[in-house]
Amino acid sequence: MPPASRDPEPLLAALESAKGDFTPGAVKRTTKLLAQLSKLELTDPRHVIRLHEALLFLRAFPQSLAVVSRVEHWLNIFHRRIEKLRALSADMSLFDDFDTCGVAGTIMQDNLPFDVARWLVRRIPRNVDIAWDDYWDDCHADRARGNTWPRFIPLLAEDADVEANIPWQGWLDAACGRERALEWLIHRFELLLLAERARAELYDSLRLPLRWNLANLKLSRTRNWIRPRRFYFHDAPLLQRSQVSLSTELARPAPKLRKLSRRDGASVMHTIREVMLVRYRELYGTTLGDPRSVVRADLPRGVVIHLWNLPASRRLPLRAYVAGLTLKNGVPVNYIEAIGLCEWIEVGFNTFYTYRQGETAWIYAQALRCLCAFTGATTISIYPYQIGQNNDEAIESGAFWFYRKLGFRSGRADLQQLCEREEKKIATNPAYRTPKQILKRLAEAHMFYEVAAVEERPFLGRVGKKTKSPGFSPGAWDAFSTRNLGLRVNRRMARQFQGDREKICQASLDTVTRALAIHPARWSPDENRALENWSLLLALIPDLGHWSATEKQKVVAIIRAQAGRNEMRYLHLAQQHPRLRQELLRLGSEP
Repeated sequence: MPPASRDPEPLLAALESAKGDFTPGAVKRTTKLLAQLSKLELTDPRHVIRLHEALLFLRAFPQSLAVVSRVEHWLNIFHRRIEKLRALSADMSLFDDFDTCGVAGTIMQDNLPFDVARWLVRRIPRNVDIAWDDYWDDCHADRARGNTWPRFIPLLAEDADVEANIPWQGWLDAACGRERALEWLIHRFELLLLAERARAELYDSLRLPLRWNLANLKLSRTRNWIRPRRFYFHDAPLLQRSQVSLSTELARPAPKLRKLSRRDGASVMHTIREVMLVRYRELYGTTLGDPRSVVRADLPRGVVIHLWNLPASRRLPLRAYVAGLTLKNGVPVNYIEAIGLCEWIEVGFNTFYTYRQGETAWIYAQALRCLCAFTGATTISIYPYQIGQNNDEAIESGAFWFYRKLGFRSGRADLQQLCEREEKKIATNPAYRTPKQILKRLAEAHMFYEVAAVEERPFLGRVGKKTKSPGFSPGAWDAFSTRNLGLRVNRRMARQFQGDREKICQASLDTVTRALAIHPARWSPDENRALENWSLLLALIPDLGHWSATEKQKVVAIIRAQAGRNEMRYLHLAQQHPRLRQELLRLGSEP
């Protein structure tokens, strides 16, 4: 073999180019490159990482079944390359970054929250343990151990309350006997007679570092894919953002959302936890999703999107919550989060680094189609973080312009004017690039996209006739934030109740139950919790007691639905109460 062919650099560059090549002969060129690279022993971790990411992209966006078969084979044995690097004493820290972690054969470490730690111990008990060597220098964790472990370990307080240099591992080993220490500790927490949230808070105070070995497990990023029912093979260039019209996509018929069985929903929950774990990521809804709520949308081009909600005991006080996962030919390529009230949802969408050259705009449009069908939302909002607020990666990638070119606008008039001035500069000089400082300014406010035209959607009014909702006018939600609602409630607590939470809660409950003429003694605990949260807001409405009987009944139905089995029913009912929506906007909007 000629010397040049032993240099991986040109072969890797060629493979990275080939992964987006769908011209005639592309399959032959790609399979030849894979065969050549398979014979090379890569000794530089950076080369191994580049090969790994190219293989994963090819698995998600394949040119043929032959390419899929070869890629799957090399991914299934990819851990051997990691073992060889470790044997050569290579710098394995390069596999610890957000975009490079989770490779089969590597070891990961993090302080996991209780729900994730418990799930992981059950999932891979022999591959996860406490990282003792990184646990001794944390003085805050030392105090937490002294406060918590005596609950499980007899006479430990004799040491913990007065001594220094306590042999914590020795105490734990003595207590757990032949059982693995981490499993024993997790089980002790499960037996505590505490509410779920309180138990999690107590465990999290320990800041317990866990270390897990991915070995050749399927949950590694390398092998965390499934065989789809049918592959979609690309034979033409991938769709670019300029080819995607968000208005056209959202005007199409709503995608069919198929409800999954609880068993299949649980499988999706395991998958998303694995996906997030091996990327050092976590969302509230990916950790605590309700397997009974999962729906699936089968879309064109090999895309499948799953969406789900939270169980009643874990729901947010006011907003409805949706999380989601996108698979492309069975490969996880991004996750989704949407949180909202009435017809307004804030959407977070994160495509994993490996797949950002793969039809991101088109897949995003499909995610919004699914979300709108699932939630009934017509006002889509983008978090400032998504476009660059305290997010250097979003600034570097020009995330603001990704959304702007799809049709989003800034929620602040001054920033929208700045955006339009920048657009004129770009139109005049195509080589012009918006400076970082301006991108940071543009990221100071939410961006919005209104799906429905003004006053198009009918709602049932107070007299039972179809009326046009006033809520679909552009800009209605621009200044709204649930944080504003919370701050307003807390200012009232400070002003009228001397900062006493119990007093404002009880006073609000008394006011609202009297105004709505309800007697919640037989309501479930979750329904009563929803009533307490909503009462804090409803007590701020001065004329609540003068609402019509129908309006009051609908408010009660909304509150009880907030704790019901189907969280989306709660959101849909709120969309059908114009007067309540009007008050939410009044109370939650900045002047």
